[in-house]
Amino acid sequence: MREEAPARPSGLDHPATIYVVGLFGMGYTDFYIFVIPLYGLSLGMSASEVGILVGGRSLLAVFFSIHIGVLMDRFGTRRVTLFFVWSAIVLAPVFPLVPWFWPLLLLQLINGGALSFAWSGAQTLIAQLAEGEAEYIGRFSFFARIGTTAAPIVAGLAWDFGGAWPAYMLGALWGVVLTIALLIAPEAEAREVRTPGRVRLRDMLPRLSDYMNCFALMAIPAVATSMAIIFLRTATNGVQSSLYVVYLNGIGLTGTTIGLLFAAIEIFAGLGSLFAGRAMRLGDPQKTMLSGTVASIVLICVTPFLGGIYALLLVAQILRGWLQGVVQPMMFSIQAKAVGPYRQGAVVGLRQTMNRLAAIVIPPVMGVIADGWGATASFVILGIFLMLLCAPIVRLTRRDTQLRPVPGEQASD
Repeated sequence: MREEAPARPSGLDHPATIYVVGLFGMGYTDFYIFVIPLYGLSLGMSASEVGILVGGRSLLAVFFSIHIGVLMDRFGTRRVTLFFVWSAIVLAPVFPLVPWFWPLLLLQLINGGALSFAWSGAQTLIAQLAEGEAEYIGRFSFFARIGTTAAPIVAGLAWDFGGAWPAYMLGALWGVVLTIALLIAPEAEAREVRTPGRVRLRDMLPRLSDYMNCFALMAIPAVATSMAIIFLRTATNGVQSSLYVVYLNGIGLTGTTIGLLFAAIEIFAGLGSLFAGRAMRLGDPQKTMLSGTVASIVLICVTPFLGGIYALLLVAQILRGWLQGVVQPMMFSIQAKAVGPYRQGAVVGLRQTMNRLAAIVIPPVMGVIADGWGATASFVILGIFLMLLCAPIVRLTRRDTQLRPVPGEQASD
């Protein structure tokens, strides 16, 4: 018999505001991601310098995502998130005043960290308010996809209209709208309630124990499984942003047609996220996540065997986008339910750390493979490697299934 949909969590009696947070939260990051390479090129910087500026935004997130997540659990997600949203608003008008590479890189490091932590806060807040229910996390993800689709378009128009000043000031205005949405959205209960006057500087400093406790969450099979799947998802996204583009350009596709393939995966990922709640109830969520991830690996790695036929390439992107859209909220839901209400920030911080590490490590590895064997063979090599990585995830999934109590047995105790 089909399981009924769960009742709406008490924290989401009026969910519209938190969905607006999703839309403007993810778009806030993508807005600045789009503008910084344009600004660097307008200053006459080289491609390598622009690449360093783009990559530099992730550095603080690698080291401090866990710490910031713990602070959200400890003092309140909305309070901590607003601090970083406001930090990015203040820094926005500084960018057009800094035309030199090294000072601009330092500014990008700080601003990139603030944007990343603000988005982590938005993810933590929906996990807390939705009590880990995939249906509501999926809706949040749908609106977030709208934001990540709209932000580059809006930023591009602002840049074409007047360059750096209108673009960055519009970015600051985007942050103001996000601030209003956060102030209206409900706050989740924090582990420690303190007034601003009672918060001491040493409370803000990283603690080794917090990091150790956070990494200890990996001992939970559901968390370990979902983190491994996140690594594989990041790997397929890395393939798309590097080898995929190189291969398609090599067979004669134009920038516009490649862009349409990228747009297709974003659109259908948003639509797929709306199906996540139903997918959670139709079968074993972890097996669904794993099978969806395996299918995504296959769909990206068969690219050279599609004969350059655009219709087939488009279908593959649509299917992969749909699968990724379904799987992502399921991952967040499983993690949220596995760690409890007062560890949501910690698990989001751990997820962001793993994601950023994979994003830093995987592209250079793929570049080495492509240089050694060529783009076409690299798809096969990477596909085999990623499929082999699925084997330990299968073991984790089976272990978690064995550890979970049978509902009927639990009821009879």
